[in-house]
Amino acid sequence: MHSDPIADLLTRIRNGLMSHAMHVDVPMSQIKLDIVKILEAEGYTTSHEVLSETKFPILRIHLKYDSRHKPIIRTIRRVSKPGLRVYRKKGDLKPVRSGLATQILTTSGGVMTDREARRKSIGGEVLCEVW
Repeated sequence: MHSDPIADLLTRIRNGLMSHAMHVDVPMSQIKLDIVKILEAEGYTTSHEVLSETKFPILRIHLKYDSRHKPIIRTIRRVSKPGLRVYRKKGDLKPVRSGLATQILTTSGGVMTDREARRKSIGGEVLCEVW
């Protein structure tokens, strides 16, 4: 059993990128699906699919590499952890790495990027950072 399923998702993506895998499989949950949809919309992954062949659905994430076979995702890290939650108010959401990185937040309006949260003027829990 995993005590932090989001950290497990990020670790599987990191491990898949280091081994140059074409895709990684993760146990399905709604929050993981929302995070993967954001990664796909931001251009960090190519696609995803939900496999329902077994009793428990599996989320398959297709990883993205550049023309020199280098991973598009350079760093993906968990910010808010079960032992130390990190919340940001709407005024405290600043661009990360001069706007080149993406923070993924869970807010009262759902899971979204930091840019979208700033545009909607809402804060929330910072789940992870990607660049």
